[in-house]
Amino acid sequence: MQYVSRAPSAALAPFVRHLGYAEGIAGNGRERALPTGVPQLLVNLAEDRFRVYGEAGDAQAAEFVGGAALSGPQSGVRVIDTADQRETVWVAFRPGGAAPFFAGPADRTGERLLDLDALWGDHAGGELRERLAAAATPGAKLDVVEQVLLSRAVRPLRADPGLEFAVGELHRGRPVAQVAERCGLTGRAFTRRFADNVGLTPKLFARVRRFQRALAAIPHDRPVDWAEIAHRTGYFDQAHFVKEFRAFTGLAPSAYRPRSATTRNHVPLG
Repeated sequence: MQYVSRAPSAALAPFVRHLGYAEGIAGNGRERALPTGVPQLLVNLAEDRFRVYGEAGDAQAAEFVGGAALSGPQSGVRVIDTADQRETVWVAFRPGGAAPFFAGPADRTGERLLDLDALWGDHAGGELRERLAAAATPGAKLDVVEQVLLSRAVRPLRADPGLEFAVGELHRGRPVAQVAERCGLTGRAFTRRFADNVGLTPKLFARVRRFQRALAAIPHDRPVDWAEIAHRTGYFDQAHFVKEFRAFTGLAPSAYRPRSATTRNHVPLG
């Protein structure tokens, strides 16, 4: 499988964590995509569609969107098809990083996979796929997607230090009320501003990021001490951890089997 990933240009660095291209066999069948709390721009170059299933992965309940789409900041599991990953280009945004490129508040895209045509206008997704398909190398394809993002900015490309501070503090487990106070905002004003930019409320974002800290702490080469992970990553107790883990994955922690040690957010069904 060919895999290329790189950091963005300086202009995009405050908003994009990395860009990537992959070609080959990503897996076999359907899998759970676990929530990360951050959006991604996804382009399927193998087919002009993405498939999303109900939690059970029932093919009869599949929904389809075009082959260029924005994956909003999830807080729940999404069942996807690995066939849609045979040749893909993606942009992994930072929390709040997609906001300058899409009009309207970010929370309108949360929990959904949205066709780019619905966000950027008719034929936008098809035109992006055509340009990417015509680019001769993975690096050239990533150049194209960077150029498109820069041309599509609907807000000034200036970093928001207050938002960066809030995201960092919540990711580290700081209570929402303390972060709002440090930002000089009331709880309601802070929640509205955060959700407008990030797509999730501060409390929900903090829960998702705590869950991600727990996933990152799971060892793949030795037995797992779930109580120790729960304590180390900020859960009240192991029961609280198990409840949250089920809420975000549909699984008990002991049933968690990721596709690989490096793809911890992809869990094959069954």
